[in-house]
Order: sequence, then structure tokens, then C-alpha cells
Amino acid sequence: MSRALPKYNKRRVAFIGGAAALVLSGAVIAGSALAGESSKSNGNSARTLADPGTISCPDVASQLPAIPASAQAEVDRNLALLQTQIDEANKRLVDTVGQGGANFVQNAILGPLEDKRIATVNRIATAIGRTAEKPTGLDALAPCALNAGGVADNGGDTGTGDDTGAGDDVSAAPSETAAPADDAAGGAENTGVGTISCPDVASQLPAIPASAQAEVDRNLALLQTQIDEANKRLVDTVGQGGANFVQNAILGPLADKRTSTIDRIAISIGRTAEKPAGLDSLAACTLTQ
Repeated sequence: MSRALPKYNKRRVAFIGGAAALVLSGAVIAGSALAGESSKSNGNSARTLADPGTISCPDVASQLPAIPASAQAEVDRNLALLQTQIDEANKRLVDTVGQGGANFVQNAILGPLEDKRIATVNRIATAIGRTAEKPTGLDALAPCALNAGGVADNGGDTGTGDDTGAGDDVSAAPSETAAPADDAAGGAENTGVGTISCPDVASQLPAIPASAQAEVDRNLALLQTQIDEANKRLVDTVGQGGANFVQNAILGPLADKRTSTIDRIAISIGRTAEKPAGLDSLAACTLTQ
């Protein structure tokens, strides 16, 4: 018995050693597989977090004439608002990387930003024009452009911002009208199309002086044109963008345009009569199914 025991122990030790080697070999194989998966995952992460670029806009302050002291505060406030709008657009550019189709950045970020800037530069011009010659042509400073950052990740986009948005994952959105798989809510929102309804402005106006009638009528007609264009855009962009696409790319810009147009109506009446107040509350519109 005393001689058999060491022999048994040797066999047992050999068996245990072989099992340990097998386990270790399996761990090495599993570790290699995990290492490969991690590398692939890191590659995808790098793509997802690619630099979406930044938005640059023409400088408005440098293009203004001498500003009357009575208009300085209002002009400064609107110049600060122009910068806030750019900051918000740049934040949205980062937050929406990979969303929408080829024209998502133009439709959902640059387009709405331009509409906001038009309304703001118009308020600047109006403020100056109350006590000095009103500057013209400031609308030309409203459009902004996308400065490319990580667009090489986007299949060779030149970064001009006119066709493809930086950071849009083209493989995830093969066509402009296809809704991304993770944006089902956005597709549902716009699938039924619906129509845009806006408060009636004409019925809320006071008596219109004869000298202002033509300008008021022209701007009332423009309000209707803006609604018609928004409804057409609603149809043309079915299935695009995320859950807030309609609000951000259609209703929001429409409200900005209506605010600017309603301001012009109020100003034209106010030249020879009491200027109506509170008309801005009529600017916001809603989507009805």
C-alpha cells in the first residue's frame, strides 16, 4: 500500500495538471476573443463619437451702421441672442450625431438657425430704424455653414454642409426618406402627416390706418404663404428625423417667421396709430392629425 500511493498521487497530479492546462488554454482563447470584440467595439465607439464639426455664421455686429443711443440696449440684446442661437445649434449638432438622413443637419439645424437669425437681425434693423436710417440687406448675414470636423468618417463629405450632415451615419440611413431604426417614434409622429394650424392674426388686429393697409395686407398674405410652405414641408419630409423633427425643423422655424412678420404688421400700424401689443402670442402653431 505504501508503494502504490505515490504512484496514484503522480497520476492524480498529472490529471489535475492536464485539466489546469486545458482550463488555462480555454481562458487564453476566451481572452483573445474578448480582446478582439473589445477592439471592434472601440472602433465603433470612435466612429459614433467622431467630431461633428462646428457651425459658423457671418458677424452681424461689424456690419451695422452707427447705433443710436436709444437703440443700443435692444441691439446688444439681439446680438447676444444671435450668439446664443449659434451655441444652441452647435450643442444640437453634437446631441444628434447619427440621426436622420443625408440632409438632416441642413433641415433640422442650419435651416431653423437661419430662420431664427433672420427674425433677430430684422429686430436689430427695426430698432435702429426707429430713430435713424434703417439698415438694409442684413438678411444676407442669416445663413450659416458647417465647418467640417470628423467628416472623413462620413464617406468623403467635403464638409460644406450643403448635402450631408457631419456625423450622420450614412450606413444607418441609406436613403433620405428612410427613418432610422431607433427613431420609430419620430416616424410615427410624421407618418400621418396632418396639417399645421395657426391662430388667425387678421381678426385680432385693431382698426388699420389707410396708410398701413397695403403693408398689413401684404404681411397677412405672407403669413398664409408661410403656413402653406410649412404644410408642404410636412409632406416632403415624412419619415425624416427623430421624435422632435416636426417641432424643431418645421413648427419652430415657422413660429420664428411668423413672429417677424407679425412684428412688421404691428410696426406698420404703429407708425400712424397706437401700436398693437401682444400679437407675438399668435406666432406659435400646432400640428393637427
